Amino acid sequence: MSLDLTAVATQVIRMISGLKEKRAEQSQHLDYALATINNPPIDLDDLKSKIKAAKTTWLVAEITEALSKTYPLPLSPPDFSVIAADGSHIDVDRHQSTHCYLINIGTVVLNYGSQPDAALASIPHLYADDKDLVITHPTNGREQAVEGTVLGVKRSVEECKSLVSLAAALPPQNPALALLDGTLILWGLEAYPDFVTDALLVNGMLKCLDALKKFNKERRLALASYISYPRSTDVLNVLRVAVCPNDIPDCDKQCPPAHGKDCAGLDGVRDRDIFMDLLKDGERSALFISPSKVVKDYYGDHKVYFYYLRVEDEIARVEIPQWTAEDKDLLDLTHSLIYDQCQRGQGYPVALSESHEQAVVTGADRENFREFIESTLADENLPNATSGKSLSKKTRWV
Repeated sequence: MSLDLTAVATQVIRMISGLKEKRAEQSQHLDYALATINNPPIDLDDLKSKIKAAKTTWLVAEITEALSKTYPLPLSPPDFSVIAADGSHIDVDRHQSTHCYLINIGTVVLNYGSQPDAALASIPHLYADDKDLVITHPTNGREQAVEGTVLGVKRSVEECKSLVSLAAALPPQNPALALLDGTLILWGLEAYPDFVTDALLVNGMLKCLDALKKFNKERRLALASYISYPRSTDVLNVLRVAVCPNDIPDCDKQCPPAHGKDCAGLDGVRDRDIFMDLLKDGERSALFISPSKVVKDYYGDHKVYFYYLRVEDEIARVEIPQWTAEDKDLLDLTHSLIYDQCQRGQGYPVALSESHEQAVVTGADRENFREFIESTLADENLPNATSGKSLSKKTRWV
């Protein structure tokens, strides 16, 4: 049965009415945020100390320079390469007797300049061995199934591994940009035990970042991840600390819900709202450092920096590792080439768009994959037990 839109219509109308009422208030809050970020008396050293001492329940970016600092678009080199990897997966179906999952990685190599060229590929990999289905603690035998969030993290690691392979084959004379979609931070691991983090982050993602960093001994290679229409408030939260009247902000003790809070005038504003006003098309913001605990605990010299980039009528968040952020040439390369990619891709990096197209697994693909497994089991006279719930979904009762 399809959704009854008539029954939802009044709720949609009520929602739109509420949004209209909030718009005027949000505009006032944005004006307050802009007045704060453009306030010359802000002392950066004092603000850094205040942020470091603050006890907040929300993430506050580490600052490296004036909050309102902007940078114009650098020139792109005449010859350069862009590589990208994106992935899709089919998760384990616990209602089927055959436990397996599939990761499909799409890759793109684009060479620009005097010798233009392009190479696109789709690389599916089926995981069905016991060692692939679980991550096992090295000493006590505890296991964590590779499915759901953990599988999503594993896919991110496989995407980064693909970038390493692509980078190794690049011509050394051309500067290059390696691109990923989404964040460099494996946020999902915060809810899992250390042995899972060791397997996927320490011995997975970080080894890939090590390899990409080492390529700079032979060529100019920058790494970046691109987040379209970000919802983050890391910089906005810097302003919350800045306007707090307390020398050491402690939100739970000083601002209990019943008493309100001094930074309430910033509610509802996101970083992208601020930088849409501060940045012109092609400009980037100042550099900030992610306050993520997983980054602080594990990333080392791959500490994640980020900046905001205006691409016409959108603000994107660009994340880069420390070794890219602290090398001006590499930093400028991310700025110029990401903007160039967005111009070629109608507002979104064309390399990421093409790698996604190579990686995407449709609903029909998933059904065909499951049916192929079932038919192959039948052909080999192997049992294919399934749950009653799964059978019920395949049967029309009315």
